[in-house]
Amino acid sequence: MRKKHKTASGAGVANGVSLEEPKTTREDWRKKKKELEEQRKLGNAPAEVDEEGKDINPHIPQYISSVPWYMDPSKRPTLKHQRPQAEKQKQYNSSGDWYKRGVQEHTVAMRYHRGACENCGALTHKRKGCMERPRKAGAKYTGMNIAPDEHVQPQLVFGYDGKRDRWNGYDPEEHMKILEEYSTVDLAKCALKAQKLQEELASGKMEQVNSSRYQGGEEESNSQTERDHSSEDEDKYADDIDMPGQNFDSKRRITARNVCIQEDIAKHLRNLHPNSAYYDPKTRAMRENPCANTGRNPDEVGYAGDNFVHHTGDAISMAQTQLFAWEAYDKGSEVHLQGDPTKLELLHKSFKAKKEDFKAQQKESILENYGGQEHLDAPPPPSELLLKKKRLAARFSPRQFLGCLTFRGSFGRASPAVQDRASPAVQDGVCSSQFCSHRLLAFSQGKASNNTPLG
Repeated sequence: MRKKHKTASGAGVANGVSLEEPKTTREDWRKKKKELEEQRKLGNAPAEVDEEGKDINPHIPQYISSVPWYMDPSKRPTLKHQRPQAEKQKQYNSSGDWYKRGVQEHTVAMRYHRGACENCGALTHKRKGCMERPRKAGAKYTGMNIAPDEHVQPQLVFGYDGKRDRWNGYDPEEHMKILEEYSTVDLAKCALKAQKLQEELASGKMEQVNSSRYQGGEEESNSQTERDHSSEDEDKYADDIDMPGQNFDSKRRITARNVCIQEDIAKHLRNLHPNSAYYDPKTRAMRENPCANTGRNPDEVGYAGDNFVHHTGDAISMAQTQLFAWEAYDKGSEVHLQGDPTKLELLHKSFKAKKEDFKAQQKESILENYGGQEHLDAPPPPSELLLKKKRLAARFSPRQFLGCLTFRGSFGRASPAVQDRASPAVQDGVCSSQFCSHRLLAFSQGKASNNTPLG
């Protein structure tokens, strides 16, 4: 039987007709699938199709296109599970939706309902969030004066753009109402002003100087009234204008900028010498006098540096007051220069007066204990003594310097006490010889020659 079967199968294969397809192994199936994927990537084979008939990109990996077993048991390749699921998507409100403000429901319940506010009886809030005055007996127990329900605001959920929309909820019609109100007020003002003008003309208080001004018709009169009205508004709000870099003059009705006159010379151009005063371009400050090396008087110069301004007027006294305020605050006094300047000024004056009194008392006590008032009352010395030239320094040769060292004493010793010139006592450290004394005096005055030996 085995031989017959072999011959029959061999005859079928020899004739080119296979009765049954041979079973492929797992490796053969993987090889075929891999070859098919390669052909699809090259475009030689048609791409896979999902359940909706859409082609699946052959370059998408299998772990993305394959469906998990718990989602689709058929295991058909698809990309539906990779797309956003409709049931999980948030629904956002449009940018035109907004909360309603100031809306109240006027439907009033006739009796108290369970779950309503125990205080007022409204169904839209509880007793904890009730904004009415607490009643002595709430609506839950009396069933009377039940408050109407408030308007329940919708729960709006906005997306990224809706959350950051600055104009969301803005109603331009509200602004148009404000414009209409202002225009009505302006028309009423113009009518009132025209009526006042007619009354003044009729009473003779106002004379028509230029009659041609009033012959231009109704349009010119309206423009004139508008101009007068605008000028009055400028005068009205002139005191409130405080803008940096501008100065408003209500009398002249002009706005002048506080800028330098273009004819003025800049700080760094007043002296072009490289060793002149330093100009800081960042702070635009020149603290030193640019004309200091020119020999001109600072009072005659138009600009003498920023420090010249800092040391003039009350700048020094202001700095002293500020220093006194800091020292007083450190010692416990509640004073401040900008917070309470009057109190600080009075305290500073009393402090200076007490300081002067203390110095005077201290001086009197010292003079009383030790004396010396006659020296303070003595006349000043003559100007010849004050302006006397210094003596010339004595010049010694090395030989003379060695000769001076042979004297008793040393030049490094402290000078002895001053004694009377008529005293016969011999001073220590000084040669007692009259000749040596004269020679030393000559050397000290620079009259002796360098070659003359010391006696």
